[in-house]
Amino acid sequence: MIGRRFSLAVIAATLAVPGAASAQDGWTAPRTPDGQPDLQGLWTNSTTTPLERPESVAGRAVYTDEEVAAIDAANVGRNDRPPPPGDPGTYNDFWWERGTALARTSLVIDPPDGRLPPRTPAGETRAGWARDSDHWTGRTMAERCVTRGAPKRPGGYNNHFLVLQTPGYVVMLQEMIHEPRIIPLAGGPPVDDRVRLWMGDSRGRWEGDTLVVETTNFRDEIYTNSFNCCPGASGGLTLVERFTRVDADTIEHHYTVNDPDTYTRPWTASVPMRRFAGPMYEYACHEGNYGMENLLRGARVQEGTPGGQ
Repeated sequence: MIGRRFSLAVIAATLAVPGAASAQDGWTAPRTPDGQPDLQGLWTNSTTTPLERPESVAGRAVYTDEEVAAIDAANVGRNDRPPPPGDPGTYNDFWWERGTALARTSLVIDPPDGRLPPRTPAGETRAGWARDSDHWTGRTMAERCVTRGAPKRPGGYNNHFLVLQTPGYVVMLQEMIHEPRIIPLAGGPPVDDRVRLWMGDSRGRWEGDTLVVETTNFRDEIYTNSFNCCPGASGGLTLVERFTRVDADTIEHHYTVNDPDTYTRPWTASVPMRRFAGPMYEYACHEGNYGMENLLRGARVQEGTPGGQ
């Protein structure tokens, strides 16, 4: 598994100042030929640390080293174990790359309790959406191979990113569903409000060594996306991301969610991106998506529909 424990100094800075990160002492970020901080390369945000702090560790921001080691040990071979009776199981461990646990107990760093803030009534309604098998439109954006959202939260596999830079743009290619984010650095307003995109419309700028990206104009249907940054978010979502290279092998990625239609206050998550050797392979999902066809056919069989359609 790819894993590199975050230094205690960086963890402390992250917990103390939501949205802020700084390079380790004595380390200077490299520059591109045109003078930008160099974020280029292959990175992964794999981690088993959950978005929200588990109730079992409420009130605790970090684990002990022994607890982290126990969490990682418990995940070894997780999918090589026999499934429960009646469960067909899933991929074995060869196919998964969950990463390792962070010392932090949650990716959410603000609110300080590591939990998402209360939702609005409209947010509760969206959060209550449940997928069904009546039609392909009743499945999540991920299952339909439409999008995993931006920024994509860590999952069981395909957590890799390719970052490229030119004088006027930063490109972030997400391995999952091969989704590219092309981020202009020239500033300016977002596109017309009537233009709505699965990953939103991003505008970037440099603040010292930190790339700041503000994204708006999301499609409202993103609440059906199981791996989107912000569970239950609406089209009114505004994201402010901060990417800071803190050492040779780590980018600290913070994102702040402001969606008054969904949450009663903004919140911030911190997700380290670690360098990996590669390669990053082509990802194919929709092409020959027999999984969707079989899922719906299986539902019709359970209902006793002739022909399974």
